[in-house]
Amino acid sequence: MNHLNDMALFVEVARARSFRKAAEALGMPNSTLSRRISELEKAIGLRLLHRTTRKIELTEAGQLYYERSKRIVDEARLAHEQLGAMLEQPSGVLRVSLPVDLATLYLTPIIGDFARHYPGITFEFDLTPRRVDLAEPFDVAIRIGKLEDSSLIARLIGRHSRHLYASPGYLEASGEPATPAELAEHECICMPRTPTWTLHQGMNKVDVGVRGRFTLNSVGMIRALAVDHQGIALLAEKIVAEDVASGRLRRILPEWQGSSVSIHAVTETRLVPAKTQRFVEFLSSRLMEA
Repeated sequence: MNHLNDMALFVEVARARSFRKAAEALGMPNSTLSRRISELEKAIGLRLLHRTTRKIELTEAGQLYYERSKRIVDEARLAHEQLGAMLEQPSGVLRVSLPVDLATLYLTPIIGDFARHYPGITFEFDLTPRRVDLAEPFDVAIRIGKLEDSSLIARLIGRHSRHLYASPGYLEASGEPATPAELAEHECICMPRTPTWTLHQGMNKVDVGVRGRFTLNSVGMIRALAVDHQGIALLAEKIVAEDVASGRLRRILPEWQGSSVSIHAVTETRLVPAKTQRFVEFLSSRLMEA
């Protein structure tokens, strides 16, 4: 790798026919540049430059080396320029695995905004509750909650705070709980394997055993059932913002909140294409500020 760096330095000296001018263009000391070229000549085993007090000339070997090296250096420079342009306006197909409810209830307008920012990207989304294998292949998977596979690279891109909500119709018929303990007496719309809700009030924490007629693994349907007066739901604030604004749902026990839910972007490696990098950064900027 050092030889490739020194090759680029040699090309600059050969173009300028001057160590001083080349050093100024490169932003490095003249003595350092001269030493690096001498080390390159020793590594090659041939003299590349005739040095005099007035000027520098290429030897026969130096001329051949310059012609070959110039093409390599120019190609490398062009590659860096093209990669820079790709970072600014990435393109290609972006394959993403997304949780169904998060995508349909919250991420769709954010993704639409991202698509307008990067018109060169096309999208293939897989909306599924299953934990996909990134080798299928997907560029990135967006996952909610606890991560299980430690072999993957996960970046925290957001957190959703959760609160308790019920419809005015349900509260009128069943009453409104005044304490977390009273939730045990109400119809609660639950996720599978979560018979206990952990609620926080500042430094205080309480675990409440909950029950209800409905147990399901769809946030969208939990929200719809709550709007339909079927019980109390523990949901992310952003998911029900429109329902609260319209009066279809009302926040209850407002001084208490559920444990926040983390959102991660998961990839197989840290070295991801520009399209993936921009997508993850865009989601993070929107979800973290939310």
